[in-house]
Amino acid sequence: MPLSRPSGVLIQHHLTRIPRHILLARTPRTALTLHRRGDVTTTTIITITTITTASTAKMSGEEIKRNPHPDFKKVEASRPDWDADQRFNHKKTADPSWTFGDGANRLHTASEAAARHVSIDPYEAGRPAPFNYKLLISAIVPRPVGFVSTVSASRRDGGEDGAEGLNLAPFSYFNIVNHDPPLFVLGVASPLERPKDTLRNLLETRECVVNIISEHFVEAANATSVDAPPGISEWAISGLTPAFDCVGTRAPRVREAVFAVECRLESVREFESRATPGKKTGCMAVLEGTRFWVREDAVNDERNLVAPEVLRPMCRLGGITYGRVTEALELPRPVFERDVGGMEGYEKLKERHKKKEDSSS
Repeated sequence: MPLSRPSGVLIQHHLTRIPRHILLARTPRTALTLHRRGDVTTTTIITITTITTASTAKMSGEEIKRNPHPDFKKVEASRPDWDADQRFNHKKTADPSWTFGDGANRLHTASEAAARHVSIDPYEAGRPAPFNYKLLISAIVPRPVGFVSTVSASRRDGGEDGAEGLNLAPFSYFNIVNHDPPLFVLGVASPLERPKDTLRNLLETRECVVNIISEHFVEAANATSVDAPPGISEWAISGLTPAFDCVGTRAPRVREAVFAVECRLESVREFESRATPGKKTGCMAVLEGTRFWVREDAVNDERNLVAPEVLRPMCRLGGITYGRVTEALELPRPVFERDVGGMEGYEKLKERHKKKEDSSS
């Protein structure tokens, strides 16, 4: 039986009709996102907290050990308690007196400046593919987590009830890449011929709900990453509440999520291993947002801004580490004529930069 509609805010985004077939993209897509409010760009600093995830997983036939602690609960017990009173706040930048041409700020020490870099060939002889995985997820941080709810074709068409045919899983290979139309990318480490539940459901139904994980249900969200056998409900394991009130999809949103997006599958692109030519290793799904759900106490009157102090989003770092967003700084986006000084100011900066390069060579 569908759950009753909560007292939230529903925002619909109107868009053109998507073709009924699945478009297989032929070229890779790369995008850089910038979050702005007026002329201010907000940069976020994270405070890291660690919770457990699945300790091992299979990738390219090799075992990945994610949990570095033989007795995680013992390690966790030795750490400070969660600071429930800590709230999102803004700080000054590390160097408020920074000006154009200064380069790195005062946090960059002389020893750091003198440190050497090592070059790593991702396909060098003897380097296992999981090494690249562990390196990248520890370096490309923080990563937003797409908490994806899908429904099987059978469930969508009325062939199953209860928890049957519902899937819920977190993905840290996730981000927004466009706003008109709203587009998101989701990376899935499985080939099309052996799709994981989320990918299989997406291919069958072309619909899902992407939820953003907040502090108040991070443990439950993490529980859905369990290596459960087919037919097991992640909803039951996590204890989270499915809200069957979405308009464009039969997949439920997570009732506890402050923000969620109903999506349709726009395209899928499959990737081939460089280390083992011919072997398919993963897919990228491009999702188009069709409707936004946001808790009414988290959105402003114009319905164009979500308050971070209410959203309290969690992000992923390397291994089993999650990040908590508690501090931020704001930096105005510069205007070339006004702030740099136009071409005259630029020529001065260019000359200064040349002298700096000459002195360091």
